[in-house]
Amino acid sequence: MQKVTQATIESIISFLRVEVLNRGFNKVVFGLSGGIDSSVVAVLCNQAFDNKNSIKALLMPSTNSSTASIEDSILLCNKFNINYEILPIKEFDKIFCKLYNNYTNIEFGNFCARMRMITLYHISQKEQRLVIGTSNRSEIMLGYGTIFGDLSSAINPIGNLYKTQIYELARILNIPNKLINKTPSADLYEGQSDEKDLGYSYTQIDKFLESYTSCDGNINLLKQYPYDMVEKLNKRIKNNTFKQKMPKIFMDLKF
Repeated sequence: MQKVTQATIESIISFLRVEVLNRGFNKVVFGLSGGIDSSVVAVLCNQAFDNKNSIKALLMPSTNSSTASIEDSILLCNKFNINYEILPIKEFDKIFCKLYNNYTNIEFGNFCARMRMITLYHISQKEQRLVIGTSNRSEIMLGYGTIFGDLSSAINPIGNLYKTQIYELARILNIPNKLINKTPSADLYEGQSDEKDLGYSYTQIDKFLESYTSCDGNINLLKQYPYDMVEKLNKRIKNNTFKQKMPKIFMDLKF
């Protein structure tokens, strides 16, 4: 796996400046959860734009969000002088829970992810800010995210970096160790963690994903990995490929 360097940061900063401008914007908005991915995106955006009014982080706690998530987000914003606004989605959650009282944790998590994206696009339209994505390559390949939720954005500066590379980037960017060392979690419900959901550590997953990409998904060439791991992750990748594609429009119309 390629090592992240200062050149990586400079290329991402250039991407942000060019692509935001190409879309007719000079301001951006992104969700900040207190996790490593959104923290990295926040700092990259902060370095990309000299005018601090050009960037805004939205903190959008749900009824199940931990206090630490907000505290860590504010810690980051204060350290790097990043503008932020707290827009809770708790009232929306309450309505969901009342209407659908037999919901599962996954259903509730998907709802929260989509309400956060609705909030981001509301601010995007209201303040003419481009929505910046915060999903990494590992999540995108595995489909570990919500379609039309956290996987949605106008542009994504970290979508081609594996999770382990995000950690390297975070250290170069001097993101607080408290955020780097915390257990990766979407903070959807108490005790939830990415690696618990996925069944493997990100170190294991990223090595597998790199091999999977190199052999173009031919799992017969992945004999260095346990059979169960290959089967489970391959199935997840195949089942979630649709999340990476735009809706297909039927073109072969007959009149």
